Amino acid sequence: MTDRRRSRAGSRLFAIYAAASLLPVVALGAVLVQGYEQEALERGREQGRAQASVIQQMAIAPALSGLDLARGLTGAERERLRSATDLAVFSGSVSRLYLRGFTGTVAFSDDDSVLGALPITDPAFQAAAAGRTDVRILDNDPHHPALVRVLQPVIAAKTGQAIGILEIYLPYAPIAAKVQVHTHQAIERLGLGLLALYAVLALISWWTSRALRRHAAIHEHEALHDSLTGLPNREMFRRAVEAALGRSRHGEQGALALVDLDHFKEVNDTLGHPAGDELLKIVGHRLIESTRTDDTVARLGGDEFGLILPRSSDAEETVALLDRVRRELGEEIVLDGVSLSIEASFGVCFYPSDDDTVEGLLTSADAAMYQGKHGLSGVVVYEPGIRSHSTHGLVLHRELRQALERDELLLHYQPKIELGTGRVHGVEALVRWQHPERGLLPPSEFLAMAEHSELIASLTTWVLRRALTDCATWTTAGHDWTVAVNVSARNLQSLELVDDVHRLLRGTGVRPDRLHIEVTETALAFDNDLAGQVVSALVALGIAISIDDFGIGYTSLSHLRALTVSEIKIDRMFVTHLLSNTKDRAIVRSIVDLGHSLGCQVTAEGVESQDVADWLIDAGCDQAQGYLWLRPSPWPDVALTFGARGRQGLGVRP
Repeated sequence: MTDRRRSRAGSRLFAIYAAASLLPVVALGAVLVQGYEQEALERGREQGRAQASVIQQMAIAPALSGLDLARGLTGAERERLRSATDLAVFSGSVSRLYLRGFTGTVAFSDDDSVLGALPITDPAFQAAAAGRTDVRILDNDPHHPALVRVLQPVIAAKTGQAIGILEIYLPYAPIAAKVQVHTHQAIERLGLGLLALYAVLALISWWTSRALRRHAAIHEHEALHDSLTGLPNREMFRRAVEAALGRSRHGEQGALALVDLDHFKEVNDTLGHPAGDELLKIVGHRLIESTRTDDTVARLGGDEFGLILPRSSDAEETVALLDRVRRELGEEIVLDGVSLSIEASFGVCFYPSDDDTVEGLLTSADAAMYQGKHGLSGVVVYEPGIRSHSTHGLVLHRELRQALERDELLLHYQPKIELGTGRVHGVEALVRWQHPERGLLPPSEFLAMAEHSELIASLTTWVLRRALTDCATWTTAGHDWTVAVNVSARNLQSLELVDDVHRLLRGTGVRPDRLHIEVTETALAFDNDLAGQVVSALVALGIAISIDDFGIGYTSLSHLRALTVSEIKIDRMFVTHLLSNTKDRAIVRSIVDLGHSLGCQVTAEGVESQDVADWLIDAGCDQAQGYLWLRPSPWPDVALTFGARGRQGLGVRP
């Protein structure tokens, strides 16, 4: 939504809210005005009651002797009453006045007439006779002015007893005038208060609608942008692609490219996630800086980015543009003191020629990018024949899941040779896949995919179960080999691995000290705290821990100090050219000395010649494994090769 449309929508919202808030204010005002009017009438009655009470106490009560008015008045009493009431009647403060006995007899009136007096049966007269005061405003006759009628007991001043009833009529106009002044003042104050209230509500309405617009804008931005890099996210990228496809119907052509970083997982594993996040920010910034102003750059998730390149219909020019982007992206950076070069694979397709749907374009670009990751060119243009390759990973994932269910996997074992005796000390379990169509597959064909999915947990459990079952079998046959099983970084992210190992050990009857768990330096660096907890829990079960591929990771030596490690395995890259490379020899000697200083066994991997084995013996290396003795094989072949005592006689200098 544009700012102008958002502003118009906000103005409409404010108008609706203001109108809606006006209605209850007006209704409240009407109710309060009605209340004031009722209060004004009550005030008029109270003033009438007060005047009647004053007249009764100041003028009438002193003039009476205290006898019941039903007996009549003496001449002296009549004269005193006349004198006391004439001025009030003459001045107009009293319209009519009757003094009556409890039986209704009129003992005195201001004009000596009984006409107009209330009947004795009237409820007002009955109330006064019972000792109460009744006050009414009489304004229902349009031909006569409004009056206040008051009926109340007459209290004699001498005795303090009720001797009759005073029925008095007072002009309402003076009272109404005073009441009206107070009422108008109250209504004016009410009006100002309601106006102020409405102004406050309007201000709140304006502020709320403005805040809602701002919140909606922020929410919309967050919903359509990546929180880490600030770039458009996958949803906004899809919308931009749809918009580009809409323009393509009017003749515009362009290109869509997907960018995937190479080896990003290694950065996360070795330098940590904060460094990985910083790398993604740098990549996003460099993509924006290296593309054109009207190009769209988005982060689609993880280490994958998307580009929309409008008016890029020429394949050669587009590839040249992306080659330049790739070169600028690959400039060296330093993260946590480590110098890195960013490498990325680009897959590009064109719209609407390659496809006219969002999903089709994304699939085509992804297929091209997949080819880039496995080819020599970093920028690959989509061709119809390569789309099928993009589904290889999905197919492999499904087939491996089925392989676990169908028990198509098997274990081969490579022996670990004690260099001093030539005996087999233990074996390392290496998984293989007997694929029904592609034959026997090595781990390089499927293990990386498993490590990037949830299948790694099931695969590791399968390997542990089969390895421990085989260990129990060869132990029964008289072979006292330990068995080593590799676990991945993902396995070390949950203590469930410890529970699984404990359960499998009990189920197979294998002693914990017969199991070695091999972890790589990279796996320990993935989440040092949690991985350390898992490793410590395994050690607490009595399981030996080996550091595999030692020397090629970025793990701090503090890991070796903090963890209980039984074995260090020297990576084959330092062993292969050991005799011809002085640096490799120096590194291997250092690792051997380090391992022994820490109380660890040291095992060399990748030994393929007797000369290398001899050199390792001289260097003090404890164990070795490699093709010199035996390629990975089923365990019965290991037993057959090394005989009943587990000694072959090769690889040990006499």
